[in-house]
Amino acid sequence: MKYFVTLRGEEHVVEIDGRTVTIDGESTNVTLENLPGTPVKLLTVGGRVHRVLVALGASRSSYQLSVAGYRFDAEALNERAKVIRDMAGLSAKAAGPAPLVAPMPGLIVRINVGPGDPVRAGQGLVIMEAMKMENELRASASGTVKSVHVSPGSTVEKGALLVELE
Repeated sequence: MKYFVTLRGEEHVVEIDGRTVTIDGESTNVTLENLPGTPVKLLTVGGRVHRVLVALGASRSSYQLSVAGYRFDAEALNERAKVIRDMAGLSAKAAGPAPLVAPMPGLIVRINVGPGDPVRAGQGLVIMEAMKMENELRASASGTVKSVHVSPGSTVEKGALLVELE
């Protein structure tokens, strides 16, 4: 499996094939064991054992890792999630509220906000079905909903304006 891991603001490509892990082109043998009943994992990298405390972060793909007394915030996306995020424009750091546009043609399933609602960066605004899968489209920046241009059940084309923020 291939993952895109962001740690300390840098993105790394991580490929896992059994016990072999390749990070940015460098391979090593790795094992990961759970300590039953705890959030602690034993990570063995090249013969060295590390105790890692893993906690879920604010979103599905974010984690807080504690290793040797240091805390790290990390994000790990599989290839599918990265493609969806890139298509939705969520990987770019927005300077201000940007309109939410459809990353692909699809069917609007649910709208989670209305005009005047405050939203924060990363908040889910619209659920869209495309290619028989539901995708949550999120705000790229904090702001206030100015207007909603679609309704549940409507079909949209790629690039269609869904929600305007101010």
